[in-house]
Amino acid sequence: MTTAARPDGGNWPTMGPLLSLVALLLLDGASGQRVKVEQEVLSYPGQSVNVRCAFTDPIGIQLTQVTWIYEPKDGERINIAVYHPNFGAHYLDSPQKGRIRFTTSPPSLTSPSIQIADVKMTDEGKYICEFATYPSGNELGITSLVMLAKPQNSASTITVVAGSKPVAVARCESANGRPAAQISWVSSANGNGTTVSKQGADNTVTVSSEYYMVPMAADNGKDISCVVAHRTQAKSESFKMKLTVEYPPQVTIVGYDNNWYMGRTNVLLTCQATGNPIPTTVTWKILTGEMPDTVVVEDNKLKVLKVDEAVNNTFICEVKNRLGLGKEQITALVREPSANPSNGGVVAGAVIGSLLVLLLIAALIAVLVTRNRRQQQGYRANGGSDIKSRIFGGGKKASKNGTGGGAASGGVGGGNNNGPIYVYNESASHQGLGEKNNHHQPLTMGARPEGAATTPTAQDILLSGELDETERMKFDELEEEEERYDSFAGGAPILQLRPPQEQDDMIGGYLDDDMESQRDGSVISRTAVYV
Repeated sequence: MTTAARPDGGNWPTMGPLLSLVALLLLDGASGQRVKVEQEVLSYPGQSVNVRCAFTDPIGIQLTQVTWIYEPKDGERINIAVYHPNFGAHYLDSPQKGRIRFTTSPPSLTSPSIQIADVKMTDEGKYICEFATYPSGNELGITSLVMLAKPQNSASTITVVAGSKPVAVARCESANGRPAAQISWVSSANGNGTTVSKQGADNTVTVSSEYYMVPMAADNGKDISCVVAHRTQAKSESFKMKLTVEYPPQVTIVGYDNNWYMGRTNVLLTCQATGNPIPTTVTWKILTGEMPDTVVVEDNKLKVLKVDEAVNNTFICEVKNRLGLGKEQITALVREPSANPSNGGVVAGAVIGSLLVLLLIAALIAVLVTRNRRQQQGYRANGGSDIKSRIFGGGKKASKNGTGGGAASGGVGGGNNNGPIYVYNESASHQGLGEKNNHHQPLTMGARPEGAATTPTAQDILLSGELDETERMKFDELEEEEERYDSFAGGAPILQLRPPQEQDDMIGGYLDDDMESQRDGSVISRTAVYV
């Protein structure tokens, strides 16, 4: 296969004799004719083009002459070349004269193909290969020469002003092409395309298309594409553009929250405007005329430093561009301040904090109550509701030394009165023992009243027979503890640091409010000094 140069730098394929014959058979074999030709041949201006023709199966047929005839697109047929075996080749007057010839020399009656050099756009048309035969008469085949010209494509938008009538907003053109190009439009805007074709002097075609729509402000900047399809292009060429629609400014005011209350500070209004061309002037006005002193204007922003009755008004924003004026207004309603418009969060936080504190206090109280109950239950387990108290002075130790009962009548003489004294109070459940020991009170350092009973010792309680085994064990423990205290004291005197005026309130040498209960059930003086 051979190729020919194309104007766009490509190559136009041409076939050798064998392939040409195969092509002829494929193209016209179905017709049953014996004259085989190509139905269509393509060429660019300035190239050389071969128009092929062959007579197949000439057996029994006598070929006498072959004639080439040209039929323009709009015109009459004319003979352009003739070949006779006896008289040779002859070229007649025609537009192709001087540029046409038979491809073989001498020509062949069975394959009289021709070549046209420096093809022009006006050479386009039909080329007829006609054989004169005997006895069949004339037989022919027709080839269409199609001239190609790659067009120059271009597209652009048309600046329009928003209105109410359809106008052209974009234009697309495919100039000097052959054959005519096809133009289509793709856009999100609502419109339609129109197409016009114009024939050129050299048989080329220029196709122009415009896109019409009713332009609106919202259409400004929308995408639109012109798509050009042509036989000389491997794929369609697309031109992407954006519509240009001019319109006066469109204005909106933002920032008003309908919560302008007396005393509120630093509230802001912003004037937003769109337009084509871009707006150049922004002006703030107030309906009553003069702006209050508390209002500051900066470009498209209006700031109210402090809300008062003066700003209970209508604010107007005016914006201008080359096409006109656009404006918007907003009426501010000044309200009375709420009880605490800015401390809602603080109040809520204080309430929540108070609830948390109350919950914490309730939890602490519950813990303390629970602990107190457990301690009380522990005391009951160690002796029911009985209370055993240990105070310092005369006591069981003196009794063991033979002075327990004499202390009541003899004062502090006759024994060691610095040892601990146990006071035992019976509960209501042990009424019998309580009746016998209803004198269980702390002993004073002086003489005991006449007739007062002596403090029972542990041995007396054990002998009473009214305590169970648990109580006996407890008193055994108390007795052992008493021995340890006696050993620690060593019989030394206890120094009592008391002012003279408090002597009247002392019981047994100690103030009644001077005693402090201990966890083990004993009671110890807060001011006694052990030496």
